[in-house]
Amino acid sequence: MKILFYDTKRYDKDSFTGELANYPDVEVKFLKADLTKNTAELSHGYDAVCAFVNSDIGTRTVEILHQCGIRLILMRCAGFNNVDLAMVEKCGIRILRVPGYSPEAVAEHAMGLALTVNRRLHKSYIKVRENDFSLGSLMGFNFYEKTAGIVGTGKIGAAMVRICHGFGMKVLAYDVYENPSLTGIAQYVSLEELLSQSDLVSLHCPLTDHTYHLINRDTIRKMKDGVILVNTSRGALVKTEDLIEGIRARKFFGVGLDVYEEETPNVFEDRSDEILEHSVTARLLSFPNVMITSHQGFFTREALSAIAQTTLGNVRTFENGEESPNEVKAG
Repeated sequence: MKILFYDTKRYDKDSFTGELANYPDVEVKFLKADLTKNTAELSHGYDAVCAFVNSDIGTRTVEILHQCGIRLILMRCAGFNNVDLAMVEKCGIRILRVPGYSPEAVAEHAMGLALTVNRRLHKSYIKVRENDFSLGSLMGFNFYEKTAGIVGTGKIGAAMVRICHGFGMKVLAYDVYENPSLTGIAQYVSLEELLSQSDLVSLHCPLTDHTYHLINRDTIRKMKDGVILVNTSRGALVKTEDLIEGIRARKFFGVGLDVYEEETPNVFEDRSDEILEHSVTARLLSFPNVMITSHQGFFTREALSAIAQTTLGNVRTFENGEESPNEVKAG
């Protein structure tokens, strides 16, 4: 099996190279370029490509991959909203993903963002570096005995529920399907009830037609004044313009974002010497109660190891012609 690995960072190469010792029949070539319709032709002569959540796997990209003889797309991530699944199926290509690598990694990062914007740690760090030890503008509030609202209770959301419960918070949950493992530590309620009662709202649901812009002007209005909003899931769950409107109206005590709608050209790239195209990102960064990180919720040693193991395990599943719960299909 020959695999072309797109958008390679040093940590990707390190984690996969270590695991490849267990797969002597698998050959991987690592590329720095991301997978797009302009780079898909590089896959000629390979059996599979390995891509990430920010890759452009639209209709034309899939067509070119098919013309190049690609039989398998390996997503080294859980998300696949960037993939034209209908075209993948039409071309007879299988697509296997990593549905769960380290739920705790993302959930812990979500709580880190919540704590940061609550206690203004990002501002405190800068103040102290400049020998300003005053406490002005740094006051937060206790999470203990407050209410956390967790939207989406899959593996990551469930991990966040347990973290909030450990903080002594009352936990409300909203999901289409209830997670039986959370019995006794989370109460399932309607989305409207969750938004109206929660002091902390954390998003952990996939991006679908039903969840697109789940957080918008109307749902923001239903939230408590002074709420903290955290999103470590998918950027398009939140309508950015409406979020900015809510921040300006002082609806939020703080906002922590590891993902946002305009992040695609920024993800994992050093753009410190560039003028960013989107003023929306700059506007978000201008607010003192907003903390943005660079899609790093997954970024732990344990998660990278799990991603490599599962991805190469998916290769073996494909080679054996086996069915897999990791397979993504249209519809």
